Amino acid sequence: MTAVPGKDEWKSRDQVPVRRSPHVPSDPAAPRRPAVGSPAIVAVLPAHDEQSRPAVVIESVRAQHRSVSRIIVIADRCTDRTAAIARRHGCQVIETVGNKNLKAGALNQVLPKLLDTLDEAELLLIMDADSTICPEFTAVAHHYLHARLEVAAIGGVFYGQDGAGLLGALQRNEYVRYASEVARRKARATVLTGTASVFRASVLRAVAAARGTRLPGPQGCVHPAALTEDNEITLAVKHLGWVTLSPRSCRGVTESMPTWREFVRQRLRWQRGTLENLQIYGLTRVTLPCILKQCSMYFGIVAVSLMLFTSALFVYLGLYTAPHGWLWIPLTVFTAERIWTVRRQGLRAMALAALLVLEFAYDGVQQWVHIRAVADVTRRKSHQWHHLAGEER
Repeated sequence: MTAVPGKDEWKSRDQVPVRRSPHVPSDPAAPRRPAVGSPAIVAVLPAHDEQSRPAVVIESVRAQHRSVSRIIVIADRCTDRTAAIARRHGCQVIETVGNKNLKAGALNQVLPKLLDTLDEAELLLIMDADSTICPEFTAVAHHYLHARLEVAAIGGVFYGQDGAGLLGALQRNEYVRYASEVARRKARATVLTGTASVFRASVLRAVAAARGTRLPGPQGCVHPAALTEDNEITLAVKHLGWVTLSPRSCRGVTESMPTWREFVRQRLRWQRGTLENLQIYGLTRVTLPCILKQCSMYFGIVAVSLMLFTSALFVYLGLYTAPHGWLWIPLTVFTAERIWTVRRQGLRAMALAALLVLEFAYDGVQQWVHIRAVADVTRRKSHQWHHLAGEER
């Protein structure tokens, strides 16, 4: 089983000081009636040929400690039994019509009409139909949204499914390190992950209303050109002055890519989407940290490439010698850090991390993907959406 933090840990580790914001961004699309009582939570699950997962995903949503009022499955251009399975499990199913904008287009066909029916205080859980969430996900999200009025949405911290051999283990190590990185940032979210995030309905209405003026794109909750809709909507929310969080206890488990080919396709879409979203928004106070992070990452790729080239040249010339003396200290510290940061995954993950060459090769593949993403964006090469197909379970 995938090792993840315990269900009660958010009370001690993820607790963020309650702070009432002196300024809450105005909502230009305010609801027509006031909210009454405790806010309801509506779950929205975009799905494209996901017949292998709906039952498990729906079960994880229904098992929430803070229950959802209804589950809506968006069947986007499905050619399998996704819609039928969702209906069989008691979900409302909305099938897209003529959608050419992938997941962003599917959300835009459903969310604006849905938001017109919701009260100001109601919440939307938007999550992938190939992922599951822990039972306390919505309870933790509601806790933060109730305590901090400046927070627009709560994103999940995702972990990898079991299986997929060595590649799956490498992905799980990467995800658990990302979770630790988010915790070190005091739960500040870089991206409201599409795996699962809870939004205020009022915030999504504000985003839709601001398109074409304060935000790029035509009317709709997501820019239709976004390959990574979660990254794009995070930028939109932040440009309207809201805060985004990802508490560690909002845990999700997402699919691990089973082959290197699937892995490269997934990561290429992620990186291309990020770069294209930054192009759409341009240089702003919100995008500046993201742009600097991207520049730093690409500088690191160049530095590693030069190091490898230099090492190979030294070996060829017979000038290379193994580290000795104090030079072993940084290598030992680096190795220890790699092992310690995956301890939540168990002894096997720690043993894998100790074999630096395997994770180094894994990182090398991702660096190649990042370089290719820049080349594809520069050439404006078209990108086809890709997903994992499966059989009904």
